[in-house]
Amino acid sequence: MIENKVISIILGGGQGSRLSPLTATRSKPAVPIAGKYRLVDIPISNCINSGLRRMFVLTQFNSASLNKHIKNTYNFSFFSNAFVDILAAEQTPGNTGWYQGTADAVRQSLHHLKQHDFEYILILSGDQLYQMDFREMIQNHIDKGAEITIATIPVNAKDGTSFGILKADENQSITSFTEKPNAEKIVGWESEVGEEMISQGRLYLASMGIYLFNKDVLIGMLEGNERHDFGKEIIPDAVGVNKIISYQYEGYWTDIGNIDSFFEANLGLTDDIPEFNLFSKSPVYSRSRMLPPSKISGTRLDKVIIADGCIINADEITHAVVGIRTRIGKGTKITNSYVMGSDYYQTIEEIEGLVKSHKPLTGIGENCMINNAILDKNCFIGNNVTINGGSHLVDADHETYTVKEGIVVVKKNAVINDGTVIG
Repeated sequence: MIENKVISIILGGGQGSRLSPLTATRSKPAVPIAGKYRLVDIPISNCINSGLRRMFVLTQFNSASLNKHIKNTYNFSFFSNAFVDILAAEQTPGNTGWYQGTADAVRQSLHHLKQHDFEYILILSGDQLYQMDFREMIQNHIDKGAEITIATIPVNAKDGTSFGILKADENQSITSFTEKPNAEKIVGWESEVGEEMISQGRLYLASMGIYLFNKDVLIGMLEGNERHDFGKEIIPDAVGVNKIISYQYEGYWTDIGNIDSFFEANLGLTDDIPEFNLFSKSPVYSRSRMLPPSKISGTRLDKVIIADGCIINADEITHAVVGIRTRIGKGTKITNSYVMGSDYYQTIEEIEGLVKSHKPLTGIGENCMINNAILDKNCFIGNNVTINGGSHLVDADHETYTVKEGIVVVKKNAVINDGTVIG
C-alpha cells in the first residue's frame, strides 16, 4: 500500500506575527478554529483520512499548548506504527541555531526521519483550511514518475500576485516558476486548467505549499547546503533540473495567514452550504473532551455554529461561531463574531464570589453588544459591554484587545469591565 511508504511533515511556521495576538501564547497550529478544533487538526485529519498515519509536526515557538493538544488527541494503537510526534527546534552538536525557514526545519529534522522506512515525504503547512485525499496525489506522483509533486490551485490574475505561480505544460510538468509576480509580469503565465476554472478566469497555477518528494531527492537537496526555504529556494532551483509535476486541486483551500483570513474562514463555516464542509464523510478529528450538550434559552439564532458545553441566554446571535464552554448572559446580541470559549467552567462558589465583588465572569455578560470581533479563550466580558468592530477603527494594540483590519480581537484571559465601550 502506498500509504505505508509515506512520512508526512507538518510545518508549524514561525512566530505567526500576522495572527497576533492569537499567537501571543500559542504556536500558529494550536490556534482554535471552528469553536472546537485547532488549526493543526486540519492537516492531521487530512492525513488520517488518506491513510497516512506517520506524522511529524515541526515547531519552535510557544509549543507547549500544541504539545499538550497532540498528546491528548492522537493516540494510536500500541500495536500500530502510527504516530503524530512534535519535533521542536533543538540544539545539536552539528547545529546550534533555530529553524531558519521551511527547508531548514526539515533539514534539521532529517536525523529523526531517517530512523523510519519510507520512500516519499509529504510536506504540509499547519495553517491552511482544506480537505484533500493525498492518496490521489501520491498515486499520480508515482504514475508520472515524478521526483517532486507540487499541489497547485488555479487562481485569477489578481490573486496570483500573492502566490508563487507555476507554469505547467499539457503533461502537468512544471517548466518555470515565479514568486509573487506583479500584474504586468503575470501575463503569459497561464497554464492548462479545467473548463470550470477557465469560466471563472482562474488560469494561473498557484503553489499551495504542499509538496511530495522522493526521499533520496529531498535528502540530496537539503544536505550539504544552506538553502532555507522551499518556496523561495528549493523549488525554483529544482525547476529544469528535476522532474516536477503539478497536481491540480480545484476544491476549497485557503491560507490562514492573517487575522482577516482567519476571521473570514471561521464565519464562512456558518453558510448554508459552506465551502469547507465539516459535515462530510471525511471528519476533522480533535480532542475528545466529554462535554455536556449546549443549553440555549430564549435566544434567536441565525447562521450560527455552537460547540459543546455552552450555556446561552443571549437575546440574539447571528452569523457567528461560538466555541466550547461559552457562557452568554441575557439581553446580549452577537453578530459577525467568533467567540472561542473557555478552557474550564467556574464553580458556583467562584461565580457567587465574582458577582458579589462586581467582577466579570468567564464568557460574556448581560446586555452586551458584540460585532465584528474575535474573543480569544477565557475572556471575562462584563455586563453592558459594547464591542463594535468595523472599518471606522484604525489598527492598534491595547492592553486587552487588538484591532486589525477593523476586527477587534480580545486577547486570551482578558478582563473587560462592566460598561466598557470599544469602537
